[in-house]
Amino acid sequence: NMVMSFRVSDLQMLLGFVGRSKSGLKHELVTRALQLVQFDCSPEVFKKIKELYETRYAKKSSEVAQPQPQQHRPPEALSIHSSYDRGSAVARTSISTTNIDYPALYGKYLNGLGRLPPKVTKPEVRLVKLPFYTTLDELLKPTELVPQNNEKLQESPCIFALTPRQVELIRNSRELQPGVKSVQVVLRICYTDTSSPQEDQYPPNIAVKVNHSYCSVPGYYPSNKPGVEPKRPCRPINLTHLMYLSAATNRITVTWGNYGKSYSVGLYLVRQMTSAELLQRLKTIGIKHPELCKALVKEKLRLDPDSEIATTGVRVSLICPLVKMRLSVPCRAETCAHLQCFDAVFYLQMNEKKPTWMCPVCDKPAPYDQLIIDGLLSKILTECEDADEIEYLVDGSWCPIRGEKERSCSPQCPILVLGSSDVNGLLPAPNGTGENGKATADVVDLTLDSSSSEEEEEEDEEEDDDEEGPQPKRRCSYEKGLVSAC
Repeated sequence: NMVMSFRVSDLQMLLGFVGRSKSGLKHELVTRALQLVQFDCSPEVFKKIKELYETRYAKKSSEVAQPQPQQHRPPEALSIHSSYDRGSAVARTSISTTNIDYPALYGKYLNGLGRLPPKVTKPEVRLVKLPFYTTLDELLKPTELVPQNNEKLQESPCIFALTPRQVELIRNSRELQPGVKSVQVVLRICYTDTSSPQEDQYPPNIAVKVNHSYCSVPGYYPSNKPGVEPKRPCRPINLTHLMYLSAATNRITVTWGNYGKSYSVGLYLVRQMTSAELLQRLKTIGIKHPELCKALVKEKLRLDPDSEIATTGVRVSLICPLVKMRLSVPCRAETCAHLQCFDAVFYLQMNEKKPTWMCPVCDKPAPYDQLIIDGLLSKILTECEDADEIEYLVDGSWCPIRGEKERSCSPQCPILVLGSSDVNGLLPAPNGTGENGKATADVVDLTLDSSSSEEEEEEDEEEDDDEEGPQPKRRCSYEKGLVSAC
């Protein structure tokens, strides 16, 4: 009650006493001070609150004892109204400047309650930055969804209004597609965890109602694997098309399942980016100089004294592992240990549809703010158009690797040329040509047709011939091959 009666100057003195931020509108200062009372009210803080309260009312009683002229009275009500009118969304509704119900106002910004909830918003909850969304304004800081009863299905309303400037930004923004503006009011939900920036995470049984209509929420990805639960893409929910683009207040109701985990919601005015815009930004600020890339190659190939194998070169493909096409904008994450690149164009397009931000080469995180364009490989792509692979050498230089032509025959096997003009008829002429330089006939490898069984049969026939009569003249093995081939 003491804090609720404080003026702006009293609230600033109290917050400054405990080292908290003193900036903001009066309802924000009140919120901060109430959090202080509820969670961190030490004896020193209580003493300070009592001191400020007594000082204020002692001064007020002295003013009653010695009334001042009308022109010297401090414009307390006017200062409250002006502080609200500068940026508060609720101030655009008909709020009395003399009797402001701060608990009710504070409750509306949390969960539509007319009293303080048992758990107050933790300002430390932060959401990760999304490359395809640029935040223009924070309409509602991440606020914890507080269950109001023991039911599994809970409802948490929030009331706010857009400023004229915010309405103009939305109306004047371009359309990404019919009916979808690039400047949007989005709802983001995450776990209530203050240890690190949180990724978007939906609670079970989520439904979002804007004014009188339900907003579509991304569904589950189908899962073809047995026993694997389908996953849901948790992204910012666009509320713009269901909102009043005027000074009227908007009511947003989040329906969620209360199953033990704590969630926080936040409202933001954002500008949605396209993959083409992110690519242009990357080309502007993300190119790594060729000399720096060359130094990185040397570092990779530097002789390691602890290694028994010396690396003299490393091969890098000029084909993108994502789409199996030649690289156009070679990039990789600075945190990646490999020199292999992937194409920035296709990488950004794939993450625009289904954001994973995982390197296709090493399967490790490759977020947008860590991507670099390899200036050395970009230069190589323009100079080497007839090869799909290169090799980096120890001195930082490179050479193209072209595929070798397959040989038509193997020199290890004896071969026979049919129809050759060679006298012996046993070996081919050099380079596969005859004496007149003409191409010879097909080459037949006779070693593949010979077998131990055939040799045994021939020996048996020779023994039979020895018994019956004189032994005939022995055939040359090459003649046998020639006859069989014929």
